[in-house]
Amino acid sequence: MPSSLRRGVLTALLLSLAGCHVAPRIPLSEPRPRIPANWPTQTKVVRPAANTAPRTSATRLYWHQFYRNTELQSLIRSALRNNRDMRLAVLHVQEARAAHSLQVSDGFPSMAMGGSFARSHVPGDLNITRRPQTSGNHEVSVGLNSWELDFWGRVRNLNEAALYNYLATEAGQQATQTSLIHQVARNYLALRGLDTRIDLAKKSIASREESLRIFKRRVEVGSASRYALAQAQTLLHQAQVMGSQLEQQRSIQANALELLTGVPAPMPASIDLALAIQDLPEGLPADLIVNRPDITSAEYALKASQANVEAARAAFLPRITLIGRTGTASEQFSGLFKSGSSAWQFVPSISVPIFDNGALRANLDVQAVRQNIAVAQYEKQIETALREVHDALASRTLLNEQVDVLQRQYDSLMERRRLAGLRFDSGASPYFDVLDAERELLTAEQQLAQGREHAVSAQVDLYAALGGGAPRISRTPFARKAAPTSTLPQHSP
Repeated sequence: MPSSLRRGVLTALLLSLAGCHVAPRIPLSEPRPRIPANWPTQTKVVRPAANTAPRTSATRLYWHQFYRNTELQSLIRSALRNNRDMRLAVLHVQEARAAHSLQVSDGFPSMAMGGSFARSHVPGDLNITRRPQTSGNHEVSVGLNSWELDFWGRVRNLNEAALYNYLATEAGQQATQTSLIHQVARNYLALRGLDTRIDLAKKSIASREESLRIFKRRVEVGSASRYALAQAQTLLHQAQVMGSQLEQQRSIQANALELLTGVPAPMPASIDLALAIQDLPEGLPADLIVNRPDITSAEYALKASQANVEAARAAFLPRITLIGRTGTASEQFSGLFKSGSSAWQFVPSISVPIFDNGALRANLDVQAVRQNIAVAQYEKQIETALREVHDALASRTLLNEQVDVLQRQYDSLMERRRLAGLRFDSGASPYFDVLDAERELLTAEQQLAQGREHAVSAQVDLYAALGGGAPRISRTPFARKAAPTSTLPQHSP
């Protein structure tokens, strides 16, 4: 090794050692999410009577297995294909992937080939010979552009940060997909719930129109009073107003579903909502960390922030870069490739930060604060997921209990309506009793239909809260570390 090169390498090492004490390590937060061992025992499962499918873990059910209704499956596929939010999420993933590839390329040397030609003329009064001179220079070379020797892991940590940002964005796209599927399912169930309620309202309107026709005939023959006729008209108008309101709600719901899916909303139809989905148990709380893509995204964002902290620390240390080129040079073009025309250049350089007015320290502080923010966001995401599961479990249990009560109430009011009709026909009670029974029966009928829709929607909420509907993620749970293993020299006390 030439003595000049040895001196250069020795100087680089001495400067590197001299800079070891300026790479401070600052305290970073460590995630400590509060995860219970089990779900609350009071949220017992009340299975819909119409659904006898075997119980399967939410995370083992793909969305087309959980949503068994073929019409709903078709709408979900349309949403995944047409939804603008989904399209933006895919584009963000592509952007993050390209940014990662760009960052990775910085860790490898780049080569370039070039050529040059120069002619110069020097007047005689600027020349020792006092004669004007004209000279030329032809050169062809292959060169190594500036390449940083990553002794302290700065470039490696930047690569890791870019990789984790890409993975976080990809997990974010999966979270968008899960949310979109959940929204489509909720809107579809609400739409079909309204269809059932509209159908019930139409049947009530038809029944009351027939009752009004009969009362008009009774008034004509003198067997009923006009007061009873007015009461029959009131019943009809009540049902007609309710039907109009439900039609308005369906129109709004259909527009919302069309915006999500990009296709026209399905035509009105009444279906058994309980048969549209699969039944499922709640699983274990720890499953959320592995299966919910929004938690995965927050985890990768945290790892990216840790890598950025290490890269900011490495910026305090000397940066060594290499520049070199080899080729051929000659005064004449014809001599470029002749023997003895080879030329080369090797330029190692060392940059040691001495004074930057606190910029490096400020950058390190910024990255450390961002890491602490990422820890807080990660913990918050887990706590939010736990709350969503708790809410869905409670809603599933209580709403199924409410449906049972509403069913018993509806059966009682049906019997009351029958008895009131018999009493009126026999003259034992006024038509007001029939009117009151009809009014309460219509309300109970609507409440029962709405309660059934809400109970099924609670199952959908639980499926989404448990991470169901997301692509399956193959990875290990998050290892709780304050930062990646560092190759940086530690701060001297």
